Amino acid sequence: MTRQEATRTQRIPLNRERVLHAAVALADATGIDALSMRRLAQELDVVPMALYKHVANKEELLDGMADVVVGEIDPPAAGPDWRHVVRGRILSARRVLLRHPWAVRVIESRTGPTPAVLAYLDSMAGSFREGGLSADLTHHVMHAMGSRLLGFSQELFDASGPSGSPDPGLVAHYPNIAELSATAAHDGGSAVGGGCDDQFEFEFALDLLLDGFENLRRQGWTSARKA
Repeated sequence: MTRQEATRTQRIPLNRERVLHAAVALADATGIDALSMRRLAQELDVVPMALYKHVANKEELLDGMADVVVGEIDPPAAGPDWRHVVRGRILSARRVLLRHPWAVRVIESRTGPTPAVLAYLDSMAGSFREGGLSADLTHHVMHAMGSRLLGFSQELFDASGPSGSPDPGLVAHYPNIAELSATAAHDGGSAVGGGCDDQFEFEFALDLLLDGFENLRRQGWTSARKA
């Protein structure tokens, strides 16, 4: 950065938006564990106390960073097929998380949904309702989808490992798991989760869920107990 550019940067007034976007960029570059108020202040070329005029503490900073990331998710596309609309938006959320691989940890660590997350979930619920799902079914759909609505899911176990023949001990004691591991197409460069081809597995489960929800909608499913 030239001296002229540095001077121009210093003239930009510090505000909450600038602080949050700088924090996101810093986490992208160095990882979330390296993020601190002091390091962020250095990045913005201000004293640490200047940050506290815009974020009360580190937790509020992380809340805001989660909102910035969720704000990058594409808005719902227009279309008559609610499954296509929902699928596209969820895959957009996944692409956002691939750009910010630290964000999953931050979102999971929040004690409650941030404003942007709440707005996103409200919009997703609206997409289900506009697709003809009842409020009752939508309630259960949101539970069934869980974090998948935001583009990620927790795997049962990490199936990653060296290619080639399965470990003999695994085969002897856990033959079914060994068989599954041997058939997996490994994706060593995956940024969300580890082991198998994450994108394929994510979309496979997503499509199963969406098709299942549509079948329930057509059946007029309700959670009310039958007499």
